[in-house]
Amino acid sequence: MTEGHINTLLEGIPLPAVLIGRNERILGANARAIALLGQGLQGRHFITAIRQPAVLDAIEACLADQGAREARFLSSEGPQDTTFQVSCSSVSTDAGTGVLVCFDDVTPLEQVGQMRRDFVANVSHELRSPLTALLGFIETLRGPARDDPKATQRFLETMQEEASRMERLVKDLLSLSRVEAQERVRPTQSVDLVTILRAVLQATGPILSASNVTCEFDPEYPQLLIMGDTDQLQQVFTNLVENAVKYGGRNRGIHVRLRTEDDHAALRGPAVIISVVDEGPGIEAVHIPRLTERFYRVDSHRSREMGGTGLGLAIVKHIVSRHRGRLRISSRSGEGSSFEVILPLTQAEKPV
Repeated sequence: MTEGHINTLLEGIPLPAVLIGRNERILGANARAIALLGQGLQGRHFITAIRQPAVLDAIEACLADQGAREARFLSSEGPQDTTFQVSCSSVSTDAGTGVLVCFDDVTPLEQVGQMRRDFVANVSHELRSPLTALLGFIETLRGPARDDPKATQRFLETMQEEASRMERLVKDLLSLSRVEAQERVRPTQSVDLVTILRAVLQATGPILSASNVTCEFDPEYPQLLIMGDTDQLQQVFTNLVENAVKYGGRNRGIHVRLRTEDDHAALRGPAVIISVVDEGPGIEAVHIPRLTERFYRVDSHRSREMGGTGLGLAIVKHIVSRHRGRLRISSRSGEGSSFEVILPLTQAEKPV
């Protein structure tokens, strides 16, 4: 088999692939392998090109007994580390038995696994604190505070707060699970955004009053229909309004605005934009890209004090995604924050 034939065959493999001859020299490599390992591979000893002990051992073992081997290859080129599953298979060449080495990029699978581990660790951490507090109070009530009515009342109030915190966390976890399961199913019902927003502001009225926060909402349209899920959209805007009240600060105002655009760049078509803007201290730019991550908090202690679970904006992101929309967050320290939900609006739904 000529050098040209070898390279032609390797180019047909949809993975980075290298063919190593019996003399331990590289007989050929496709363009993907050259991009991964560098130029000038052909004719070099494979040790000088790959340089990772686990992969080298697998190649040497495959050359020795013609048995298939697998190994991991780690690369730090580019903006992030990448992980490849390397498979070594014995093949026959004109020069004898060689080894075909293929590199399969499994970085996305590694990232999913890491996300799962982080998620379990975060849930465990969030549940451990209230559980530890509850166990401590129960032990105290059964022991030193058994005959102390005042201490008993105080401990029971704290236990109720901790149990409520766990209940909120479990509720949000179940909600997140449901939203993720439905994310690929687009809503098919026509709903009125103005009615939904008015219902949300009515439901959050007690929270607004308790913090002495005023809310401005004066929609331009009496009705604005879109394809959506009423319950989920109410969950989105309730979360955004409650966050604006909690983190915007007492004795301030929030503004709920609704407008349409004939050709929004993000959706490449007509859109309706719902903004929830607060007058609070704002959010530093470094935090904004991570706000929709599960359990990410700008101020963990303050968030827990206010009853936050760290899952609210993650749920919002998935609901907006299900509606084929976008979530945009903008803020400057000392100038408040703006959360925009951009939803598609068909020509038939556009207000007159």
